Amino acid sequence: MADMIEASGLSKFYGEFAAAQNITFSVPAGQVCAFLGPNGAGKSTTMKMLTGFLAPDEGVSKIGGYDVHADRISAAQRLGYLPENGPLYPEMTPHSFLKYVGETRMLSGGELRDRMSWVCGQCSLGDVWGKAIGKLSRGYRQRVGMAQALLHDPDVLILDEPTSGLDPNQVHGVRELIESLAETKTVLLSTHILQEVHAVCSRVVLINEGRLVFDGPTSELGTHSDAMEQKFRELTVAA
Repeated sequence: MADMIEASGLSKFYGEFAAAQNITFSVPAGQVCAFLGPNGAGKSTTMKMLTGFLAPDEGVSKIGGYDVHADRISAAQRLGYLPENGPLYPEMTPHSFLKYVGETRMLSGGELRDRMSWVCGQCSLGDVWGKAIGKLSRGYRQRVGMAQALLHDPDVLILDEPTSGLDPNQVHGVRELIESLAETKTVLLSTHILQEVHAVCSRVVLINEGRLVFDGPTSELGTHSDAMEQKFRELTVAA
């Protein structure tokens, strides 16, 4: 299978501090891969470099075979990205925001209406469709962010904490959505919920202090969430 997400030697430095250093891994088509690490490990920095929101000091990132920085438009067409704090306009409604996002992605007419209707249903936004985003709960804002990532039906999804702020029922719904999307898409999923990893991910990439420390099947990290938590601590505890 072709690699849909590629990180080759990605590094980002702030003075002498390495937020990420020589991060190298790839995710083949159709795989749901967990991207783990403790707070401050460099997960969000790496995801921003993968998606083109942050330029690396070293290394190359590719989406669907396209260099994110050399061919940004082609890569962006194949990518849906949910940042840790979604880029939402508080004065807009989910309807107006998603219409705007769709138009910037060259969707129009019936195609745009159909895609907006689909993400509204999949992300359970009907009750807040006409309310200002700034007045929505964190959980609903997160769902609006997920909707914009899915709107243009991308081949690749990079999701930074997609269930953050959701209640247990909403978390279950997002897990089911990710599982259904995995049938046709490639997903890189950052999360702190190890139970979530067991539920939807077949592989784990784990970083600590800006460096990759584990890359393998989920089962190798642990056969259940308690075992995974123990292995996580062993791999990320400070020396």
